[in-house]
Amino acid sequence: MTPGLPGLSLTWAQLRELKCDELEGAADGWGRSSNRADAARDRIEQQLLTGLRDTQEGEAAQAAVQRLRQLGRNFQYVYTECGLLRTTLNSLAHEIKIQQRKLNEALDDAAALKYTVHPDGSVTYPPGGEGLVDGAPLKGGTAASSGLQGLLPPSGLTAPNPHAAKAQDIADRVTGAVRAAAEIDWRYAGILRRLKAEDGLKVPDSTWRDAAGDAAELRDAAGAYLKDAIPRDASPADRRDWWAGLTQEQREEYLAVYPDLIGNLDGIPALVRDAANRDNLQLLIGELSGRDDEKAMTQLAGLREIDRQLGAAPKPGEPPMMLLGISDEGNGRAIVSYGNPDTSKNVSTYVPGLNTSLDKDFATNDLKRALDTAKGARYHDPSSAAIAWLGYDAPQLIDGFSSLAVAGDDRAEQGGARLNQFTAGLVATNENGDPHLTAIGHSYGSRTVGAATQRGDGIPGVDDIILVGSPGVGVDRAEDLGVGRDHVFVGAAENDMVTKTPSKVQAIAGAAASFVSGPAAYVAGDAADPGDNDLWFGRDPASEEFGAKRFRVDDGPGLVGSGGVSIDAHSQYFDPTRDAVSTHNIALIAAGRSDKIKQQEYR
Repeated sequence: MTPGLPGLSLTWAQLRELKCDELEGAADGWGRSSNRADAARDRIEQQLLTGLRDTQEGEAAQAAVQRLRQLGRNFQYVYTECGLLRTTLNSLAHEIKIQQRKLNEALDDAAALKYTVHPDGSVTYPPGGEGLVDGAPLKGGTAASSGLQGLLPPSGLTAPNPHAAKAQDIADRVTGAVRAAAEIDWRYAGILRRLKAEDGLKVPDSTWRDAAGDAAELRDAAGAYLKDAIPRDASPADRRDWWAGLTQEQREEYLAVYPDLIGNLDGIPALVRDAANRDNLQLLIGELSGRDDEKAMTQLAGLREIDRQLGAAPKPGEPPMMLLGISDEGNGRAIVSYGNPDTSKNVSTYVPGLNTSLDKDFATNDLKRALDTAKGARYHDPSSAAIAWLGYDAPQLIDGFSSLAVAGDDRAEQGGARLNQFTAGLVATNENGDPHLTAIGHSYGSRTVGAATQRGDGIPGVDDIILVGSPGVGVDRAEDLGVGRDHVFVGAAENDMVTKTPSKVQAIAGAAASFVSGPAAYVAGDAADPGDNDLWFGRDPASEEFGAKRFRVDDGPGLVGSGGVSIDAHSQYFDPTRDAVSTHNIALIAAGRSDKIKQQEYR
């Protein structure tokens, strides 16, 4: 047996002869298996399930739907795991090739200098130089990476052999390449051993949890191969171009290993983000199902509801549902589109407000607002899509019923920056020459939209802004929002107390006067704002001084009624059953038909 380097089973000769193309060939095989599983899943979801739902009814049909959905999930798991195997092998080959190149460069240098590289990695060099006393050539020697011979001259006045340092460098490079390759081999062997599916025909949450762990481990190992190339700090347009320049195999590997990064990267096409996030959704469900803390359980309920809706066939006339973002970051992130925002001419983005987080309420009610907006807009123009955008941490009510007086501007400023990045991505990937984009802010979300307009040149690509249930947007005039006052629209229900929150000056004056007497507080508050048109975050958007177009909405139920205290007036702007006139006006604006809205007098 050929001796290897000390402490290593791998020799430099074996590293040199290793055929990485065989590893890459195996990776291609796993890639084909992954693609076949993906095609099978797509056929189940797009053909079999749709056909079954459209033609069959009854318990047997429902049972068949559930079985097919489970089969689709199983194929999704096969797709994910086979994709991880492919990337593992390709990443292994990539890293080994780097060490082979370093080894070959060292061997070429040794050959050019006529040095001998031994099986143990030591390097013998010839006589050279001149002795200081007799001028005779100095003896040759052998340099080894683990020793010092060749570096230290003998005692006395003796010049070093000029070959010694060069030989030592080559020996170090040879040994370094072999040691690095051995470490790479050990690391990837462990990953491959753990990429093993459970027995049985069902893929439970625990298996997806293991898959999430597999993906995380592979990320750590394959950073240089894939992750470092992801343009996370680039503009959305540059990210679009980066993705367009990848080969199909490279795209498939990124989707297998980094579905969370690709799925949440603004500038990546919507169909790609949707595919990535559907896989990431399963990984998140598996990961969170293994935890029992309140945050995990809350987010898990929201994720499961989104998953349920994604698996259901759209009702007649409803646009397809696309998942453009999903994450457990902060209070949770979720971006859902009804209709394809890349092919639609009209695209609206709804930004929810106070107390919104990734939970079942968001997945049920906030998503319905976007769906109703999409259906309404598509009635006026079929080329319309509507998005529910939870891309930031909205303020949360911690102590029960409260008001927007507890909220500051920080969350809006942070959310505004993210909103601008997202809409820049919509502009980059939209296939229409000049798409019509609308930003819709509800409650604190209107303050977030307002903050977005004040960054740079405003919200990229946005033509119209809708503000509903707004406590103010941070500016005092509609024209300050950057789209022209005729393109700013406001809906404010008379019984929506959020649209009547006192201004900060009023609140301070009222609080100070309350120490004297109750009625004095109201007098002092009114005196602090004589026009009564300032809210907590600036001028009332429904006031004439603000200058926006106020569209008609229903007054909504009163704050106090037979059922007790109600804030329903704040939440019905998008509901076609409770406020048909408001939803109709919002749909008209989103479809680019704002000239048809019904207006309402200013406050």
